[in-house]
Amino acid sequence: MFRTFVCYAESVSSKPLNLRAASATLLPPIPLYRHLLRAHRNLPVDMRYLGDSYVKSEFRRHQKVDNPVYIMGFLSQWKLYLDGLPQKDSDAAFSGKKLDATVFEKMSNEQLGQLYELMHAAKDVWKPVSTLQEEGADGPTSQS
Repeated sequence: MFRTFVCYAESVSSKPLNLRAASATLLPPIPLYRHLLRAHRNLPVDMRYLGDSYVKSEFRRHQKVDNPVYIMGFLSQWKLYLDGLPQKDSDAAFSGKKLDATVFEKMSNEQLGQLYELMHAAKDVWKPVSTLQEEGADGPTSQS
C-alpha cells in the first residue's frame, strides 16, 4: 500500500502538463506501427487501404536501419502523422494538410520519387465515378 502511494506522489508534478511535450514522446517501432494501423480504422475504406499498405511497406523498408539518428527521425515523423489522424471519438473528417515547403526542399530524390508514386496512387483511389465508368466502358485496348 505504501509503495503505490509513493508512486502516485512521484507522478504528480508541480508544473502544469505540457500537452505538446506529452504528445511528442516517441513510441517504440512495433507499438507505433500498431497504433498507426488502429488509427487507420477511423478512415474511409479506400484511405485505410492506401494508408495501411504505405505504413506496412515503409516499416518493412526501414526494418534493418542501424543509424540511431535516422531511426529517431523516422519514428518522430510517423508519430507526428499519428497525432494528426482523427481520433476514434472525433467527428471531424480527415482532410490531411499541405506539405511544408522547407520539408519538400530537404527531401532526397528517392523520397521525391516515393511522394510522386503516392500522389498517383491517391489519385487512382479517388477518381470520380464518371471517370471510372468511362474507363470501364472503353475497356483495355490491345493492338494485335
